[in-house]
Amino acid sequence: MKCEETHAPNLNWLYVMLPSKKTVRMPVVTGRLRDPDINPCLSESDASTRCLDENNYDKERCSTYFLKYKNCRKFWHSIMMQRRRNGVKPCMPTAAERDEILRAMGKMPY
Repeated sequence: MKCEETHAPNLNWLYVMLPSKKTVRMPVVTGRLRDPDINPCLSESDASTRCLDENNYDKERCSTYFLKYKNCRKFWHSIMMQRRRNGVKPCMPTAAERDEILRAMGKMPY
């Protein structure tokens, strides 16, 4: 599920076509965070947000989602640091490379 991106004349904004065919305007930084090649924990982030929405922003009810997101970030940060030490570019594996890494592990490490 990939969003189509179109840069506006003003370089601070990005127009993104969501999978629902709805176009939304968001800051470039936000658009980059929605890119699965840049953000390895996109599904965990979305699950946390969805949990908050469904539970009237009661953080105690969503603590397992927050923990899973935190562990995801820690895991991919350690992979990124190891690749940086080894001189591998890009430091963060692409979405396809991350799928291969997770498949090789046999289970989700977080």
